[in-house]
Amino acid sequence: MRKYLFFVFVLLLFSGCATENVSPLTVTIYNDASDAIGTAVLTEEGGDVTIELSVEGLSPGYHGIHIHEYGACDPPDFETAGSHYNPEDKKHGLLHPEGAHMGDLPNILVDDDGSAEAELVVRGASLTDGKYSLLEGDGTSIVIHEDPDDGLSQPAGDAGRRIACGKITLSNQENDEAEEEPTDPSETEDEEEEED
Repeated sequence: MRKYLFFVFVLLLFSGCATENVSPLTVTIYNDASDAIGTAVLTEEGGDVTIELSVEGLSPGYHGIHIHEYGACDPPDFETAGSHYNPEDKKHGLLHPEGAHMGDLPNILVDDDGSAEAELVVRGASLTDGKYSLLEGDGTSIVIHEDPDDGLSQPAGDAGRRIACGKITLSNQENDEAEEEPTDPSETEDEEEEED
């Protein structure tokens, strides 16, 4: 009987952890040189996940942006992020009649100063457990591409190479509380000179 009660206790403990609300979740976006270039703040609301994106250091113009299937962002090519997040096995593209991937998002417009701010929505996604959770398994990632997504071409919209990536994982929740260290070597050198 004690073994049974212990098993039930452990099961309840883990099921409570799986549905813990982590919204909002801040994701740091890195370029191919591993420099932090901005953030994406994900918030679950009304059966969707809203992304507040703020980035800098990109070339002006339109860029494709997608949620990718794995929570990995190994530079410089970010191929470890895998393909677009597509739990429904649909065709790629917001304009495709048999689409779109759940991870397909509208292009972002980068200003002449290299910065962009955008609000994007991942329809039907969640930050809790379940089939459409962006945190299921090892998580997912958000990837910015060099070129705009044409909204139709298979399998990825002809958006060019991957130039920035951020991991959408539960470890982001823990890292939010830690102090962010500069990733630009000149920032560290400036701080050392000020201390002298």
